[in-house]
Amino acid sequence: MTCRDRPVESLTSDEAETELAALAAEIATHDKAYHRDDAPTISDADYDALVTRNAAIEARFPLLARPDSPSRRIGAAPAAGFAKVTHAVPMLSLGNAFGDDEVTEFVARVRRFLGLDPDEPVVLLAEPKIDGLSISLRYENGVFVRGATRGDGTTGEDVTANLRTVDDILGTLPGGAPEILEIRGEVYMSKGDFADLNARQAKAGGKTFANPRNAAAGSLRQKDPAVTAERPLGMFAYAWGEVVGAAWATHGDYLETLQEWGFRVNPDSRRCADLSETTALYRDLENRRASLPYDIDGVVYKVDRVDWQKRLGQVARAPRWAIAHKFSAERATTTVEAIEVQVGRTGTLTPVARLAPVTVGGVVVSRATLHNEDYIADRDIRVGDTAIVQRAGDVIPQVVEVVIDDAHTKRPAYRFPTECPRCGSDAVREAGAAARRCVGGLVCPAQAVERLKHFVSRDAFDIEGLGAKQIETFREDGLICAPPDIFDLQWDELAWRRGWGEKSADNLMAAIAERRTIPLDRFILALGIRQVGQATARVLARHYGNLASWRDAMDAARVVGSEARQDLAGIDGIGPSMIDDLIAFFGEGRNREIMEALTERLTVADVTAPPADESPLAGKTVVFTGTLETMTRAEAKATAEALGAKVAGSISARTDIVVAGPGAGSKLRKARDLGLDVLDETGWRDLVG
Repeated sequence: MTCRDRPVESLTSDEAETELAALAAEIATHDKAYHRDDAPTISDADYDALVTRNAAIEARFPLLARPDSPSRRIGAAPAAGFAKVTHAVPMLSLGNAFGDDEVTEFVARVRRFLGLDPDEPVVLLAEPKIDGLSISLRYENGVFVRGATRGDGTTGEDVTANLRTVDDILGTLPGGAPEILEIRGEVYMSKGDFADLNARQAKAGGKTFANPRNAAAGSLRQKDPAVTAERPLGMFAYAWGEVVGAAWATHGDYLETLQEWGFRVNPDSRRCADLSETTALYRDLENRRASLPYDIDGVVYKVDRVDWQKRLGQVARAPRWAIAHKFSAERATTTVEAIEVQVGRTGTLTPVARLAPVTVGGVVVSRATLHNEDYIADRDIRVGDTAIVQRAGDVIPQVVEVVIDDAHTKRPAYRFPTECPRCGSDAVREAGAAARRCVGGLVCPAQAVERLKHFVSRDAFDIEGLGAKQIETFREDGLICAPPDIFDLQWDELAWRRGWGEKSADNLMAAIAERRTIPLDRFILALGIRQVGQATARVLARHYGNLASWRDAMDAARVVGSEARQDLAGIDGIGPSMIDDLIAFFGEGRNREIMEALTERLTVADVTAPPADESPLAGKTVVFTGTLETMTRAEAKATAEALGAKVAGSISARTDIVVAGPGAGSKLRKARDLGLDVLDETGWRDLVG
């Protein structure tokens, strides 16, 4: 059994890190294809399943969360050509389940987070997961004023004029509608209408679409609303965004209101009192899937009680109160044409199988990650083998096994390289590690390029127009060797380039100028410090407040036993291994030179805490100790952070508030010795309202 066949709980740290790198690389190119270009190379189910495996590993190994992790982003930035709309309430994605046991665990997590009694019923609102395009409709005083796509979850595309042509979307709401209501749903095209549209397009010599989802997305994002009006689009409503002047006790009540107003709500949506009812609905829809008039790829379960939804809140990209139970994947047989080795930002060597293209579940697959040399050896994967490929929730896509026949035994066994394929440096495998790493560091062109790609990635500097392809060509041509060079680019260096021009140069220079002021957390993330992902960068930024304080603290923390090191260790979520990586980064002279050069060219904005009159916890450091009785520790921590507090794991003179429950021991004694403000649970609840 290899690490890929084992549950996440049994992975070692090195195995988890290797797998996270492979998962991130696989998903990166799919975001733009799916969300911006309406031409995905994988299905929604495949994409979501990949994200699920990634999230499960990160939950087990939070310090290994990568800056480019799919769990840190939603969709892709809006495409050029449409006005941008900032969602008043982010449009989140969903976590996924691929088996009944994962749904059971979802309900168990809800119970644990809310601290519910074992016999407390958790009613779920279940509905088919439509394979379409997510949209948000904004109504003000009952009038439809704006419609937008999800985009990256924060910013979408203004497609108001096109949405007005969809019959299922009301122009006005009945009397008594709330002052502001954002209705969210899925625009889709039925299977029959899709077939008719493709037939008409083919007859007219126009573009045909791969599937109904692509057809719906392409139709909605037409520059001419008259074209959209000719396309047979529908919409199912299922959620809300910003609401002013109304409230619902349950999610089901909200859907009933929408139906009364005249919106379409999926007829298979229903409340499920327990897991037996969710399982029965799932099996029923799975059996009827092919006969339904529209594509679905699973069933969504939502905690029905709205007050519980609010308490549960969200993680980085998904609500804690909802999950998508996806349908099973398919397998296909193909040939392993080659095994290639990619080199990542930290030097990790990741093998990838190049496959003879094969259709799996309606999607053409030509590449699959092989994770590490043990994965290849355990399955005895050889070039030329007949391979069974699967696209499922565990790994997407993956080579499950190869056919062991006479031809297989005559092929040479694959030998994993012991030298970096890019720079020739040694590729070493430390004791207990699953992956080999190139020791070339900055002299390795692959690592240098990957670090530059990371620097401009979406969650870091996010420089529009400076993507992976541009980074590679600019570095090859000597325009960019290190991150500071990006901010030294000149207009005339760009305008003369093949495939560019004055307009392209103008756009990139404007995008770079826009990023000359950057929030501290994005700056920290962009540096590419090992183990420092988006969440950790945000924690560090919030804790230290500004760049100078953070740098001074990291320098001081190099001294074992120093107050700065103790303070760093006291930050919730910062462990010894991460401390070593932070100190190692600041101890490298080249890294310090790059930081100095960047700060000469940029303004790194300080962290701004919520105004004190809006939050009693703004900028304060809170420590929880002992047992909480009316809320879980996770809920208390989430509440504190949402109100602008820093949650620490240890007591120090910098601690502002200690919340002590029954069983509090040494931390409570230390807090009293230091004269800190100590609250019991009742006092804490009163403070946070």
